[in-house]
Amino acid sequence: MRALTHDTFGDPEQVLTVTERPTPEPGPGQVRLKIVLSPIHNHDLWTIRGTYGFKPELPAASGTEALGIVDALGEGVDSLAVGQRVATGGTFGAWAEYVVANAAGLIPVPESLSDESAAQLVSMPFSTISLLQFVGAEKGDWIVQNAANGAVGRMLAQLGAARGVNVIGLVRRSAGVDELREQGIENVVSTADDGWREQVAEITGGAHIAFGIDSVGGSSAGDVLSLLGEGGTLVAFGAMNSPTMEISSGDVIFKQATVKGFWGSKVIQTMDAATRGALFGELIQRVSDGTLTLPVAGVFDAADAADAVRASNTAGRVGKVLLKF
Repeated sequence: MRALTHDTFGDPEQVLTVTERPTPEPGPGQVRLKIVLSPIHNHDLWTIRGTYGFKPELPAASGTEALGIVDALGEGVDSLAVGQRVATGGTFGAWAEYVVANAAGLIPVPESLSDESAAQLVSMPFSTISLLQFVGAEKGDWIVQNAANGAVGRMLAQLGAARGVNVIGLVRRSAGVDELREQGIENVVSTADDGWREQVAEITGGAHIAFGIDSVGGSSAGDVLSLLGEGGTLVAFGAMNSPTMEISSGDVIFKQATVKGFWGSKVIQTMDAATRGALFGELIQRVSDGTLTLPVAGVFDAADAADAVRASNTAGRVGKVLLKF
C-alpha cells in the first residue's frame, strides 16, 4: 500500500515521500480502514519537522486524522460493520491507503455529512468545542481570541455564536476582517489598525471579557491578556508565531489573571464518555444544519504531497487542504 513517510525530520515539502508498506492487519478490538480523505493540520507538519510534543521514531509515518471506510474487523469488534464510514482524529499514520485503528475511538459518520466535512470533523472542530467546554464559557460571556481567521478561530466564533457566547476575533491583517465577514463572522478587529483596542471596547460596550485564547504566542499573547477583565483566564492553545508568550506581569498581578494551557489530545483523553458523545452529537448537528462550516481549500493526491503542504502554508487560506489515497 502507499503511505506518506519521512526518514528524517525537516521541512515536510522536502522530506515527505510516498513509500510502499505492507497492508496492516487489525488486532483484537481494532479495525482496518481504507482511507478516503485526510486533512493536513499544523500539528502534523510540526511532527514531521520534529518540533511537536510527540516525536515518532524514524522512519516515521505521518498524518493523524481521516475519513475511512471499515475494510476489515479485528477479533471482538461488533460495534462497527465492513463498509461503514467512520472518522478518526487520533490515529497516527493516517496518511496512507490503509490504517489500523482502535474501534472504540472511531466516530460513525451519518450520510448527511459529505466526505470533505467528515474528514475534518474530529481534530479541529472537536478540539474547538472541547475548548469551549474547557474554559466554561456560558451564554452571554465574552471571549477574545487571536488568529481569528485560522480554522480554530473561525470555528470558535461559529460555535460560540450558536451557544450564545460572544467572541471577539483579533487578526493581524486588515484584509482578514473582510475575509471573515464574508463568511458571516462579525466582531473582528485588526491589530494593524490604529485604535484597535478602542474598537474592541466599542464592540463589547465595556463588558467584562472573561476568557482569552492565544494561538499565536509572542507579543500577541500579551495583547489578548491586556483585554481581559479582572479574574480573567488566558488559555494557551497554540504557538503559530513564537514558542514564548510575552505577557505583562502587571496584567497577571493586577487583573488576578489565570494562565493555563490546553492540549486537545490530553483533554479528550480525560473526558467522560457521556460528555464526549454529547459534544460529537452537537458537532454533527451544527455541521449538518450549516451553523458550523468546514470549507476545503483543495484536495491533492498523496503523490503531490509537496504541493499540498505548500497550499496548506499559504497565507489567507480558507479551509483545510485534504489528501486522497
